Amino acid sequence: MASVKTLFLKTAEVEAVPSTRLGGSCRKAPALRAVNVGTLLRLCRALPATTAAAASSGCAGADGRVQLLQAVDTEHTVDSVEWCPLAGCRHLLACGTYQLWKPEDRPADGECQSELDVDEPPVRLGRLYLYSWNEDRSPCPLVEVQRRDTSAILDMKWCHVPVAGHPLLGVADASGSIELLRLLPSEDTWTLQPCSRLALEKQCLALSLDWSTGKAGRASDQPLKIISSDSKGQLHLLKIREAGPGLQAVVTWRAHQFEAWVAAFNYWQTEVVYSGGDDGLLKAPAYHPPTPRRHSMGVCSIQSSPHRENILATGSYDEHVLLWDTRSLRQPLADVPVQGGVWRLKWHPFQRDLLLAACMHGGFTIINYQMAAEGEQEAISLSCPLPNSLVYGIDWSWLYFCRLPQTQPSFPGSDPEARTADQDPTLKVADPSPAPSSECLADSDGVGGTTPQNGSKLEAPLQPSAEDKKDGRLPTTGIKICDCDQDLEAADFDINLLATCSFYNHVLHLWKWENI
Repeated sequence: MASVKTLFLKTAEVEAVPSTRLGGSCRKAPALRAVNVGTLLRLCRALPATTAAAASSGCAGADGRVQLLQAVDTEHTVDSVEWCPLAGCRHLLACGTYQLWKPEDRPADGECQSELDVDEPPVRLGRLYLYSWNEDRSPCPLVEVQRRDTSAILDMKWCHVPVAGHPLLGVADASGSIELLRLLPSEDTWTLQPCSRLALEKQCLALSLDWSTGKAGRASDQPLKIISSDSKGQLHLLKIREAGPGLQAVVTWRAHQFEAWVAAFNYWQTEVVYSGGDDGLLKAPAYHPPTPRRHSMGVCSIQSSPHRENILATGSYDEHVLLWDTRSLRQPLADVPVQGGVWRLKWHPFQRDLLLAACMHGGFTIINYQMAAEGEQEAISLSCPLPNSLVYGIDWSWLYFCRLPQTQPSFPGSDPEARTADQDPTLKVADPSPAPSSECLADSDGVGGTTPQNGSKLEAPLQPSAEDKKDGRLPTTGIKICDCDQDLEAADFDINLLATCSFYNHVLHLWKWENI
């Protein structure tokens, strides 16, 4: 305990935000199953008309434009999305859901009408999806390859280095546990297999986690650690036994009066951790002098820059993103107002100045750090509101585009010329003319609608015009989609992929942002 020293950076105390995300643990047993073709054919769903309108006309910024490539119905409310950062697996995307299931949602049959059911508490159900970026450039590039039912998921992070030779995903869930899942090849696809689980505390929710590996270049003797926060205001430092791999509790301490929404490492000094809570407090290492109040409401997002040693970004319900020099936390380097509470912040994996913010009711925002630090008025490169949505999860893709002539996209272990749809289940949905229930958007500028098989009108642009499809698809001439670092010098970072998830309308969005 003595090795983890913190101090209080007092901000205004606020009333705990009413939320359906808190409460008892989920008791539903995890289930792992393969996804059949019928399930895959349902992966692309219609985008609500209000969201489509926002995508086409509501996004604004100093430069760049954003296009919606795909909208996936996750069936449950969704709050977490993470692209795999490891070379060779960057085409994989994990998505986590959080569904509050109430007893009154049961079917009205005789077995469920007992008086014993009246006071039954709600159950928090979750589902972990694994998607693969489809290499054949079909209209629906994300293909579901696995789903796993579990407790409701509140946060996920991939470890930035292989552990025991495999990628590792950490999950914080509503049972108050941290679970590790190992990514394994399975025939022509991939699966996530659970390998370790640790309960943090009874009657609490695990709200966040962060790996100590956020910066490239981990020393061989550096211990592998996780910091997690929970709904009781506690922080939990965990150590990874790499041989297993397995989880081992190191120390737990009370950091906040109410929910500790977020905990994060300083990636450059991994013995240093930061945390933010619903009690209106931001906490930082004890060797800093006291810092005056800055955020005016609960702090729910923190991320250390993987590119600049002393830079830290924080976000709050107060609708501000603050950028800090960790050597002096008396005042922030920059204060960037955004439209909505900031639930997650993600630095771009390759471009040191770009910061992505999930702004809840305000959609998502891209901030230019350098312009913000210099006090420029146009520090926001893009602001994209999504009406009637609540954006919690957000992440940059680690895939990037290289302008290399006569090169086709390829991923390790895949050969689109050699494999057929019958050999690869992920290619069976790569039909350029999917069924009405499997439509997706090729461009956010499309307008119109279509009639599904049940005859009802869908007020969403499911059938873009030929010109829209041409504009919306990713460039093909002289472009290679890369998921390893050997082609970084030839990368074209004017084109970026990112994913967001919209909580209430249970939609995973895939976007293309062109920084022009």
